[in-house]
Amino acid sequence: MKTCLFDIDGTLIQTGGAGQVAFAQTFADLFGVDEITKEVSFSGRSDRAIALDLMRSHGIEVNESNWHVFRNGYAERLPAALEECVGRVLPGVESLLDTLRQRGDVLIGLLTGNLEQTAELKLGYYGLWDHFPFGGFGDNCTERNDIAAIAVEHAVRLHGEPGAKDAHTVVVIGDTMHDVTCAHSVGAKAVAVPTGGQSADELARSNPDLLVDTLEQSDELLAWFDN
Repeated sequence: MKTCLFDIDGTLIQTGGAGQVAFAQTFADLFGVDEITKEVSFSGRSDRAIALDLMRSHGIEVNESNWHVFRNGYAERLPAALEECVGRVLPGVESLLDTLRQRGDVLIGLLTGNLEQTAELKLGYYGLWDHFPFGGFGDNCTERNDIAAIAVEHAVRLHGEPGAKDAHTVVVIGDTMHDVTCAHSVGAKAVAVPTGGQSADELARSNPDLLVDTLEQSDELLAWFDN
């Protein structure tokens, strides 16, 4: 049983800040926040955690009603933000996805703080969504470790093999220390790539199993699936 899970922003794609633009527009239009605080970190966190922290910082009541208002408003504004911002698919991504798909023995999924709907919007915009039949998303979780556990459980169900979890090779690929931490929380190998917001030195301090400059350097991680 073999699974490869990918983060989105800074790992698969760079959107030119489209997510943060849509966040800011949503808080401005729906909650009257002229400028969202820079004290709340976006990097490596779930959209739910970010949105709830922004609500607290700006004196907005944190409840499910306001969460649903934000979630729907954000999804409505993201497509225009993707058009407005200049982004790209990151080096090596398409080749690695093609190689994994051609193998036929590795499930390819997502492990992301994005909402499922906005993950589809982002990856669909860059022509990548169809590579990912499942994943763990940030709709209901504030902690990345919880999202990782959901993604792995989903993979186990898709494999449908008795005892599969015990013999499961999982690789998580991401661009922040949070990706490394959540990978290790579920017993997965962590591949770190400094194509997002953190440098190679910063990522090295989180002790990934493999640190590469770009996903063009994929030979070692692919070899893990041959064992």
